[in-house]
Amino acid sequence: MTIPLRLMVFTDLDGTLLDHDTYSWAAAQPALAALKDLSAAVVLASSKTAAEVGTLRAALGLQDWPAIVENGAGHLPPGVSSVQGGSGYADLRQILAGLPPDLRQNFRGFGDVTLAQLGEMTGLPPAGAQLAQQRDFSEPGQWLGTVQQQADFLTHLQAQGVSAQQGGRFLTLSFGGNKVDQLRKIVQRYAPQHTIALGDAPNDVQMLEATDFGVVVANPHRAPLAPLQGEAEGRIIRSTAAGPQGWNAAMLHFLDRLQLNKG
Repeated sequence: MTIPLRLMVFTDLDGTLLDHDTYSWAAAQPALAALKDLSAAVVLASSKTAAEVGTLRAALGLQDWPAIVENGAGHLPPGVSSVQGGSGYADLRQILAGLPPDLRQNFRGFGDVTLAQLGEMTGLPPAGAQLAQQRDFSEPGQWLGTVQQQADFLTHLQAQGVSAQQGGRFLTLSFGGNKVDQLRKIVQRYAPQHTIALGDAPNDVQMLEATDFGVVVANPHRAPLAPLQGEAEGRIIRSTAAGPQGWNAAMLHFLDRLQLNKG
């Protein structure tokens, strides 16, 4: 007899489970340990690459669960460290190269910079920056122009099938797919009794609204998200503390609220 999965947690990484500046998850360890005791599923959902997420997933001991990579443009199955045969990245870079120069120059993508420069952009050490450049589906980057120039930039890309999502740090371009698309497939496969999502950025909103419960994790480095559907009735809450500290408090709150325990 298969034991039903009681809880599945979907979590963003940067600024949510991982500290915005140090990338540490140490402050979330009590809640992560409680989830492990419950045999709960924890699905990492990030703009990071499969190479990055695979390394983090192993360090967190979450290899038994799938992960959502590159903002939902792809996924990483359980127990593997790389994506097989999924690459639209070269095509994406080719489209960027064909944009009008006055628009292209305002987007500084991960593929436009050296490892040292990427380290400066992200705060990652050289090894981490190298993993961040091993892309399969999407191109994150900094927008350096005006709001109107960004609108024109995105209009040109949309005409060629490229969409954009704004994350906590970067504007990410891809040929489609988002975190909630992957989330729904995973939920359908595992059929958990309860689902919770945690995130801090606009590209997390759909994911937060699609689960039973959601947590907007405070991020002092960006403007707060607008009120979400389900927030007024308490289905979605906001953490007071930022990053993994807020993640930990909110996760323990929901474990208590749902009366989940080992028994």
